[in-house]
Amino acid sequence: MTTHKPKLIVILGPTATGKSDLAVEIARQFNGEVVSADSRQVYRGLDIGSGKITKREMRGIPHHLLNVANPKRPFSIAQYQRLATRAISGIIKRGKMPIVCGGTGFYIQSIIENTVLPNVPPNPTLRKELSQKSVQELFTILTMIDPERAQNIDAQNPVRLVRAIEIASLLGHVPKPSTKSSSYDVLQIGLTLPPDTLRKKIHLRLQKRLKQGMVAEGKRLHKDGLSWKRMRELGLEYRALADHLTNTITREEIEKRLFTEICQYTKRQMTWFKRNESIEWFTPTQTTRIVARVRKFLKAPQK
Repeated sequence: MTTHKPKLIVILGPTATGKSDLAVEIARQFNGEVVSADSRQVYRGLDIGSGKITKREMRGIPHHLLNVANPKRPFSIAQYQRLATRAISGIIKRGKMPIVCGGTGFYIQSIIENTVLPNVPPNPTLRKELSQKSVQELFTILTMIDPERAQNIDAQNPVRLVRAIEIASLLGHVPKPSTKSSSYDVLQIGLTLPPDTLRKKIHLRLQKRLKQGMVAEGKRLHKDGLSWKRMRELGLEYRALADHLTNTITREEIEKRLFTEICQYTKRQMTWFKRNESIEWFTPTQTTRIVARVRKFLKAPQK
């Protein structure tokens, strides 16, 4: 007996390629709802810096997994997987098309590949000890324990470094995620741009965010109780904001540093996505082709 899997559309790619706009357009045409796959947009209050879609930009399309976590506390991949799976199930039950959209590769992988995550509980004692270490010290520790994991981790993200050390300390290494059979029939649409075009878009978007009040957002988050240490742990824009607001870098240096770091981040994103041969790549201007591909996918018999 054949079991039909529900269909799932995924829109992914590096930052600044127009994923959110495309997801809204696809949702409008195919009666869909969007599930975000962004590791900073899950947090409440991280709006301008994370590039979170606005109510106006949503154009009436329901969005899930935005503003679901307190930024004062880390939000784990296991939490994301559980909440996203629940959201997708609800969308399907309402007779609508679930569309996962974002650039956090591990979040997307956890959904479409039904990733089995290491069953390693938090170690409060170890975490307290590691909280006193610098990012460079954490990276050195991980390199000593598990050099393979150290090669492909974000070396500037203390939360991920601590979690990797925590797992490796117990298991001897960070195991590669295992997967179960996917619960969905998946179409993966990737958006890409030529490097020079992408860099220009990153620069323009960064300038826009700074004008919109990104620095003021950092001040408000700290006033509301987000420590400078935790703000730095949130990475990229928020790390730079914390450094600026504690007088480590100037306002001018924010833009210069962030442009470089975001460009480096997009390269890491593409390195992750290129491992997935199931992704069908398009440019953001190929909307007509993308819509035709989605229509063909939805009309095809379910697996």
